[in-house]
Amino acid sequence: CGRPVQRLINTEWSSLSARYLTRMKARKTAIKNYDVVIIGGGPAGLTAAIYAARGKLDILIIEKALVGGTSLMIDKLENYPGFPEGVNGYELATKMEAQARRFGAEIVQDEVLEIKKDGGKFIVKSQGSDYTCKAVIVASGTKPQKLGVEGEDRFTGKGLSWCATCDGAFYKGLKVAVIGGGNSALHEAVYLTRFASEVHIVHRRQEFRASPALIDRIKTNPKIKLHLDSVLNKIDGSSKVESITLKNVKDGSLKEVKIDGVFEAIGSVPNTSFCKNFLRLDEKGNIITDDSLETSEPGVFAVGDVRNTKLRQVATAVGDGAYVAAALERFLAVSN
Repeated sequence: CGRPVQRLINTEWSSLSARYLTRMKARKTAIKNYDVVIIGGGPAGLTAAIYAARGKLDILIIEKALVGGTSLMIDKLENYPGFPEGVNGYELATKMEAQARRFGAEIVQDEVLEIKKDGGKFIVKSQGSDYTCKAVIVASGTKPQKLGVEGEDRFTGKGLSWCATCDGAFYKGLKVAVIGGGNSALHEAVYLTRFASEVHIVHRRQEFRASPALIDRIKTNPKIKLHLDSVLNKIDGSSKVESITLKNVKDGSLKEVKIDGVFEAIGSVPNTSFCKNFLRLDEKGNIITDDSLETSEPGVFAVGDVRNTKLRQVATAVGDGAYVAAALERFLAVSN
C-alpha cells in the first residue's frame, strides 16, 4: 500500500520546487474570489470542503504538497470507524479527495505565504496567485520535528528519513532505527519490519507512550530490538548512514549501533509560519481556537492538527472538519 505513495512523492516532490519557481516568475495579478479558502488538504481540510461544498459554497483548497497530508504516511489505520480490518491512509485520503471534488471543491497545489484582512474580505496570498474570500479555514497540519543532533543535516535523504511508508522499501534486508516511543514511532517500526532485517527502537524512557495493543506487537516481534533509556547522540557514515551513537540517559554511557537507515518520529511542529503575525498562537505555535473553532480573527477558523488540541487523530481531524462547517455557515449568515 505504500508503493502508490512512494511513486507520488517521488514524482510530486521532485518537481515541486521547479513549479514554485515557475509560479513566482509568472505570478498572476488577477485575484480569484471564493466563499471559503481552505489552507491544507489533509483529512480536516477535505472534510470541511465536503461539508461546505455540499452546502453550495464556492470552495478552494490550497495544498502545498500532496492532498491527504500526513495521513498518506499511515500504512494501516486500525482505529478509524467503519473499517474493521483497517484502512490504508493513501486509500482513505484518495476517497476523501474524490468526494470533495464531486461536490465542487476546487483544489490547487500551491504554498500560502500570508493571510490579510481587506475590509470585509480576506486575501490569501500564495506563491502562484492571490485569492479573496469571505472566510478562511486553516487546516495546514504539522511537519516532523527534528532532533538537532550531529549528522542530521548531513544525512537527510542519505539514510535519514521521517516517513517509513515513503522510504521503508529501500531498506529490504537492511538494519534501521526508529527514534521515538509514541504511537507514530511504533507504527513506523512495525511497518518497517516488512522490509528490514532488524528494526532498532530508541526511546528515552523505560516505558512507551503508546496504546497497549501496539506495545504488545512491538514486544513480540522478533525483528524489533529495543534501546530504552537512550537518546540519539550522533548519526555517522561516509556518503550515507552507517551507524548511530546512542547515549544512556541514566549513566551517560555511549554505544555505537551499526545501522543502514534512521527514521525520526519524535513529534511534530505546526505549519503556522504564514499566519504567526495574523492569528493568536500558543507557546508551541499551534493556533488557538474557541469552542466554534474560530481563531482570534473573526471569520478565520482552524481545524485538525494545526490547532491547540489535545488529541491528534484522523478521526478527530474529520470531526473538526464537520463541526467547523456549521460554525462557518453561522458566520457567513451573519456577515452577509
